[in-house]
Parts: sequence; structure tokens; C-alpha cells
Amino acid sequence: MFDEIMRKFEDSPSQQAVIRLLLERGFSVNDDGRVVSGGIEIPNTGIAREIDVDRRVVDATTTAILEDDELRRIFQNISAIPSLMDLAPVLDLTVLTIVPSDADQPGIVAGVTSALSDHGISIRQTISEDPEFTDEPKLYIITDQELSGELINELRAFPFVRKIELE
Repeated sequence: MFDEIMRKFEDSPSQQAVIRLLLERGFSVNDDGRVVSGGIEIPNTGIAREIDVDRRVVDATTTAILEDDELRRIFQNISAIPSLMDLAPVLDLTVLTIVPSDADQPGIVAGVTSALSDHGISIRQTISEDPEFTDEPKLYIITDQELSGELINELRAFPFVRKIELE
């Protein structure tokens, strides 16, 4: 799906940057073509400044979204999910990042969460990036405990794990 969306903007790398930002942040587009998070309107100038494009690029992108039925359905129904990842260092939490070799393979979340459960690790939050909307999807597990070397080795041995990161 992500590739299909990006193809609709293949003639404009600047508009693709706007699309990426909307998807990454969970921003939606209302009927007036304004970018919103819930009911809070986000000024196009702020979005433009964030990704270093002209404000008119944001306007053109939201107009294109509203004119395309498929994009309209997607971008009017996106919502943001609060994440503990940025708070992890402040709250003394552990962030385990799993980069799968094939994100479409079934059982990735189940395998990782089962392994953590088997080691008595309580999960505070799980965030799984959608392979349809992300070039390199990752699985993030936030816990309030450190992970043992034994557990890390066990996770690393799963056939679907390409890379593990700890923060």
C-alpha cells in the first residue's frame, strides 16, 4: 500500500515527503484539506518547515489527497498512537527493536512476545510498523526490565530476526 501511495506522487519528491510525514506521525486530513491530529489543526507552515518544503507543497498534497477517493479514505482515518519509546530513557524503560528479515511472515509478534513472557518479562507497549506503510518495518517492544543475554540470544536465533537493537 505504501508503494502505491508513493507512486501517486512519484513526480514530486516534495509531496512524497509530506506523505511520509503524515504517515509517520499519524496525521490525518480533514474535509477542509487541513492536516489534523485528532481535532487539533496543524499549520501547513509548521509541516513545511519540518520537512523543508514550501507551504504550497503541503497545500497541493492535501488537495491531491482529497481528490483521490482511496487516499481520502486512508488519510481521513489515520490516527496517532502515543509511544513510550521517546520516554524510555526518562522512565528507565528498555526498548527492544526487532528488524525482521521478512515482515510479512506470520508469527513475528507472537514469537517475540512469547519469548519475553517465558522469561518473566512484562511488556509495557508493543508497536509493530506496518510493512505496507514502511520501507523497513520494525517491531518495538517496551519493557520495564532489562533483558538478559540468554533472552537476547534466544531472540537472535529466531529465523525471522535480521537485527536486534536495545536502548
